[in-house]
Amino acid sequence: MIWIDLENRLPTDTDIPGWTAWSQEKWDAWLKRSQELVSELAELEAAGQREARNALIDANSWHWAELKPWLLALSHGKCWFSEARELYSHYDVEHFRPKKQAKALEGDERDGYWWLAFNYMNFRACGNVGNRKKGGWFPLRTGSMCSTYAAQCEESEAPYLIDPIDEDDVQLLAFNEEGNAIPRPGCSDWDRQRVEETVKRLKLNEHPALSDERRKVWQQVDNLIEQYNKAKARNDLAANPAAKEKLKHIRQQMRALISPKAELSSVAKWCVKLRNDQQLLHLIA
Repeated sequence: MIWIDLENRLPTDTDIPGWTAWSQEKWDAWLKRSQELVSELAELEAAGQREARNALIDANSWHWAELKPWLLALSHGKCWFSEARELYSHYDVEHFRPKKQAKALEGDERDGYWWLAFNYMNFRACGNVGNRKKGGWFPLRTGSMCSTYAAQCEESEAPYLIDPIDEDDVQLLAFNEEGNAIPRPGCSDWDRQRVEETVKRLKLNEHPALSDERRKVWQQVDNLIEQYNKAKARNDLAANPAAKEKLKHIRQQMRALISPKAELSSVAKWCVKLRNDQQLLHLIA
């Protein structure tokens, strides 16, 4: 999973690799249309026309689709949840809080967060392997506040689903040498439940191609660490110039695997973290 600083990024930003910045006028027009659509949805909701409200959301899916290239540029073309590219199928603009119906753990349904259907802060870039499985799944912790259009309090909700735009959430997800996403060692029972439910609902371990590729990345980093330790031992013994050059080359390879641009870079980071080698940990600091 990738942390995306969505709160501080806009389509008008000119420093996003692979993205041609929008003009302020174009962005203002997009936001204005979003507001207009939400007003139309509110009118239909007030009139009790829920089916028409949901149909209006579907009919305007093109509006959030316009931001898909920007969302993907923020993650170097990777799914925000799986950190994969083609491994996790085609991309969707996923609504973190579902727009029509929200499902609890037991499958019970409540009305969705329709007023966020066109709010870009509710958009996430997700491969459709996970997005199709997730659907309207969005359970809240027992006793959590639940936001409604009349009393909006999303910031006070306690969702199970881990959010890529929450840096603390992203740090809850770890990986092992088997290619599986797991809870970070030492996290609380509640956070462990969140990770386990998120992994299950988004098929982060059930998609074979994804797990296979994670194992390959882990093995690649593991091999580099072994080479690093051997070269370091030779260099420490005799200040060996060849060994020193080898260390430099290995560090470059590891930095490439750990780079935010690399596919499954979080797996590479966890492989380094679990070795707990102080001279290697600075590479992922």
